Amino acid sequence: MGFYVIVALTVLNHIAYKGSKMLISLYAIELAASPLTIGILYSLYSFFSLFLALYAGRISDRLGPRPPMLMGSLALSGGLILPFVWPGLPALFVSATLIGTLYIFYMVSAQHLIGAFGAGHDRTRNYATFSLGVALTALIGPTMTGFLIDSIGYQSTYLVLALLPVGPIVFLLFFARRLPRVAEDPKRGGHRTMDLIRNPPLRRAFIAAGIIETGGELFNFYMPIYGRSIDLSASLIGIIIGTYAVAVLMTRLVMSALVKRSSEESVLYRSLAVAAFACLLFPFVTSVYMLAGISFVLGIGLGCCGPLSMVITYNRAPEGRSGEAMGLRQSFNKFTEVLVPLIFGTIGGAFGIGAAFWMDAVLLGAGALVMKADAAKSRTAEPITRKLD
Repeated sequence: MGFYVIVALTVLNHIAYKGSKMLISLYAIELAASPLTIGILYSLYSFFSLFLALYAGRISDRLGPRPPMLMGSLALSGGLILPFVWPGLPALFVSATLIGTLYIFYMVSAQHLIGAFGAGHDRTRNYATFSLGVALTALIGPTMTGFLIDSIGYQSTYLVLALLPVGPIVFLLFFARRLPRVAEDPKRGGHRTMDLIRNPPLRRAFIAAGIIETGGELFNFYMPIYGRSIDLSASLIGIIIGTYAVAVLMTRLVMSALVKRSSEESVLYRSLAVAAFACLLFPFVTSVYMLAGISFVLGIGLGCCGPLSMVITYNRAPEGRSGEAMGLRQSFNKFTEVLVPLIFGTIGGAFGIGAAFWMDAVLLGAGALVMKADAAKSRTAEPITRKLD
């Protein structure tokens, strides 16, 4: 029961988080912000997380998941209420900074906690279910936000989103004592982060995680801007982004079955190859229906990538350092999230949207090759498992 409660709390929080990323882009456009300003705002969601994700993992290892999850939920709600009470572009900068700085504590700790609910294929299934909930938020968040903007305006939409984290805050304050304990580091304080990076299988998992993030971030960053440039309404933009989320949901429903037939590494490299193919096609899309179709293909490719990356990272982490490993994985992800809006936005502005998506296709293809090599090794070696306390 505790596992499903954590999934439900994450769904509430992440609907608000996903919705706010679309909302901030469209509100900034409404306030006549330049594309560079929008890129900076979007990057603020990840910039400070880049430096704090590893620390969030260590805090989760030392104090348990509840305190950092509570702090992240409070920051999410507080950051979302700001543009409602203080409208204008400065509030968007403060909001993005607050959410980007502290919400990472919730996500790293929640991912760490999910791993403690099972082992082996049970853990893979749990991460698939958890990621299914996160994927559901990618469908509900932008779609709901688009309709809210069109019906009640930008400021009131911020208020609605700010109310969603109240449920997780109440639970974590008063009802979280029954959460399972996670394995503690037997040599607490005696390790260095570089020990994790020097672990070749774990390092490859981190690199793959960062590459995976480029696909989703490029899509989420460009779609609102591109949609507005061809005069699509906020509702239509939300529906197109929701189409991507539907594909992600469908893929994660069958992820556990796919892994049982091969391995996490094999499914991951094939998924990355599909995502690379979708990015190659994206610049040729010109109609709303085609945008929805190619978004669906991209979602099929990237659907399994996030949860499989979490499973592989958790399984390859040293005993008692799974939270730190999850935090380091998030650092790689956040590094990507900071760079994608800035670098790919610059490339898109200079050479067109095609160049940005084609470059991302190359990165995703490289990630597929890395994981294909790992899949070949996993077939000739014993599976990497780790016994929980």
